[in-house]
Amino acid sequence: MHISDPLIPVERRTQQLLSRLPTWFSRWLGYRGKKLGPSPTPIVCLWGFIGAFCGLSILFAVFAHTDYFTSRLVPPIVASFGASAILIYGAIDVPLAQPRSLIFGHFLSALTGVIMATIFDLNLERNAKPSLQWLAASLSTAIALIVMHVTKTTHPPAGATALMPCVDPVIWALRWYFLAVVLLSSTLVLVVALLVNNIQRQYPKFWFAQVPPPAASPPPAQKEKSASPLPVSNGDANGQPKEHILSDLEAGAIRT
Repeated sequence: MHISDPLIPVERRTQQLLSRLPTWFSRWLGYRGKKLGPSPTPIVCLWGFIGAFCGLSILFAVFAHTDYFTSRLVPPIVASFGASAILIYGAIDVPLAQPRSLIFGHFLSALTGVIMATIFDLNLERNAKPSLQWLAASLSTAIALIVMHVTKTTHPPAGATALMPCVDPVIWALRWYFLAVVLLSSTLVLVVALLVNNIQRQYPKFWFAQVPPPAASPPPAQKEKSASPLPVSNGDANGQPKEHILSDLEAGAIRT
């Protein structure tokens, strides 16, 4: 049995609110009144290049050149966002690239990875290759897959986000602070996507849930054809008209 997304009413309400905003503003939030089709390849390549370059550059600017983050030994960029850039700037029409999948896919996967690293008590500072590291890493991505599928937030690059706390000593050292880093990174690349992708294209296609198309109305019931009355025969059993029989009798052609 198909279970409908509980966030579909939220998405409908969101689209109603966006329709009431000024057109010049709602455009940058992806609202057009109707969904636009896929863009030609040259447009995708042009704005995809600009979006990926700007989005990743901003992440490096924030995390590699800000004392607040460098003092906490935050890496310049979480590597899985390189894969996210391909989706949210180049494949903006697919559900996997929409904001719900981007934000919650990375966050839930990061949460899964940190929990697994904590459960297995991985200390990558003292031991770079713990004996059960393979199990913790494998379970992190496998469980993240289930979590994203159940919550309908599947975002393939987030599979690497779940893996990192179990295999990367720098990420492991962040512990729970890794969740804040991932959440901020997702927000920054989303803001760039809203600005770049809406110049000639449309992003996002939806914010919270993909609203299914209205169900097609069933075809009208066919009227039962009433049985047509049998034609009244004006002839004999051989199909000859009665007038023809009478004329033959008068002429003596038929013996009675």
